[in-house]
Amino acid sequence: MDRFDAIRHSGFSAVPPVSDAAVQHAAFSFSATDARPAPLDMVYIEGFTGQTVIGIDKSELHAPQPVHMSLTIGVPSIRACVTDRIDDTIDYAAVRVALHGLLKSHGVQLLEALAEKVAQLVIADFGAHWVRVSLAKPAKFDDVESVGVLIERRREEAYTAHATWASLGEGLIPD
Repeated sequence: MDRFDAIRHSGFSAVPPVSDAAVQHAAFSFSATDARPAPLDMVYIEGFTGQTVIGIDKSELHAPQPVHMSLTIGVPSIRACVTDRIDDTIDYAAVRVALHGLLKSHGVQLLEALAEKVAQLVIADFGAHWVRVSLAKPAKFDDVESVGVLIERRREEAYTAHATWASLGEGLIPD
């Protein structure tokens, strides 16, 4: 997976230069009502290899086999550019550990379903706003280098904003 291609095709324009104060103030100010999504910074993991039980053929369901994965993870204006703190970005070491855990326990058969679980994990547990997951089985067939899937998912901002808004002040005014 070409990380530059992922950025170019993500649908986001380049980030214009801004002051440090503006970055600190607006780092995570994306609103579901904005006309266009906030620009994203990309964190990536390329060439991750893990072992998992995956497949629909009976021969694949007994022993782990290698899978190759690459992720491009988009977050609005990574605050770590200003703060230089790991807590202000996607910790790819923590993502790596989570991926190994998911590969041991996912319980699905299709690469598509596993890629979806990876995308949802990165969005839910690591705060990504957009993710591209490339997942492949190398050497599945003698005459094919690899087979796989490539998916993109985006955080449901409208739903998140609505759920937050609906809970604010609920029950404060008697009926």
